[in-house]
Amino acid sequence: MRLFFRYIIIPLALLVLLLPAVAQSNGAGAGGVKQNPASGNEAALRSEDRVLPQNAPRVSGKIEPDSIGIGDRFFYTIDIEKDQVQGVFFPEFGGEGSSHYELIESLPVDTLERDGRRLKLRKRYELAAFQEGLHKVVPQVMYMDKNIVDTLAAEDTLVLMVTTFQIDSTSHSIFDLKPQMDLPFKFGEISGYLAWGFVGLLLLIALIYAVGRILAHYGKSFGTIFKPAPPLPPHVVAFMALEKLHEERLCQQGEHKLYYSSLTDILREYISGMFGVGAMEMTSDEIIEAMRDVDIARKQKMDLGELLRDADLVKFAKAEPESEHSEEAYRKAWEFVSQTKPVEVEESEEADAAKEEKAQKEAQKS
Repeated sequence: MRLFFRYIIIPLALLVLLLPAVAQSNGAGAGGVKQNPASGNEAALRSEDRVLPQNAPRVSGKIEPDSIGIGDRFFYTIDIEKDQVQGVFFPEFGGEGSSHYELIESLPVDTLERDGRRLKLRKRYELAAFQEGLHKVVPQVMYMDKNIVDTLAAEDTLVLMVTTFQIDSTSHSIFDLKPQMDLPFKFGEISGYLAWGFVGLLLLIALIYAVGRILAHYGKSFGTIFKPAPPLPPHVVAFMALEKLHEERLCQQGEHKLYYSSLTDILREYISGMFGVGAMEMTSDEIIEAMRDVDIARKQKMDLGELLRDADLVKFAKAEPESEHSEEAYRKAWEFVSQTKPVEVEESEEADAAKEEKAQKEAQKS
């Protein structure tokens, strides 16, 4: 019975007595800001009632500024002097007991002074207050040293005054929105735009006149600028296409079918543009038959017919002509275009001038 009383009853009684003190210390460490009306003397008495070690940390604090408007921000600073082996836990805001404050920023702990084993630390908080009135704040921290875990409070109580503005709803009346005001038209509002518009119009007219004079100097007009270029004559288009085909060297690459197809297409387009024969939709025999009524040399008709039939053999009978034969076909196509193209006026005038000069020389000799 004596053992039961010593090992069961006595520990349970001590546990019941210590629970309120532990709960009070934990609550103070979680919030760190007391909002009760306790004065600095009462905090000091609570510290004197407890037996603290001689080397216990010393806590102090300050609030800057000490008077703010509701919703404004302030800095809450906690300074502590301690031994370097002692552990210190600063309060955290946002839990129970700090509903009147909002944590804006928790600045890191800063070491202000080091003297041997003694350290002076500072912790700063940027807070915002949303409850008007006089706030009394006691800076508190929790410290741990060997087998001691306790809550330390500063000797002085900090005071924060939070003021608000008064709304007098009795001396002010609420009015409806005023209607839109119609202002009279004033010519001065657009006079500047009209002046600049007139200047721009004069500059545009002067520019058009200058360009017209320049074009007239070179024998042109505005119509010639926007007039599309005249189409090239059929023989010029045919010569350009034949030169491009010759540069591709399809025969040397073994592309005989593609070579003869391109060569006959060039001749078909030239015949359509030059003689008005729908050669693009005709077969080779139909083209030969249609060209009989065209006023060209008989040799050109025969060369054209021979070229078209050889091309049909390559395209449809898969014949593979020799390179000399392919060059001969190209030469016939070039000569057909060259000898059937229209005679240019300058060439005819030069020929007439040469004939007249020759006749004059013969007359002088006679």
